[in-house]
Amino acid sequence: MNKKVPFGDTYSKEFTVGDIVEWASWDSEVETWKRHYGVLLTIENEIRSNRMVSISKVMALQSPHTEMEFFTLSLRLVSHGEEVGIDI
Repeated sequence: MNKKVPFGDTYSKEFTVGDIVEWASWDSEVETWKRHYGVLLTIENEIRSNRMVSISKVMALQSPHTEMEFFTLSLRLVSHGEEVGIDI
């Protein structure tokens, strides 16, 4: 039996935890797409509607700073996070 790759998993390889990502939502008051930004917290494969898909958790940069879940394909990479080396 062939093992299926989770939907969106290939695209999720472009991201790493700590990256700045962007997503859009429709603002019906001004009838335009509003851009939002956040920091990528986790990327996991989960079963949704009987299919394994890539789900990302993001901490929004705008107030309120809430943790949100997105289908990974709906996110766009803005900037890669950088590892910070700390000497103790």
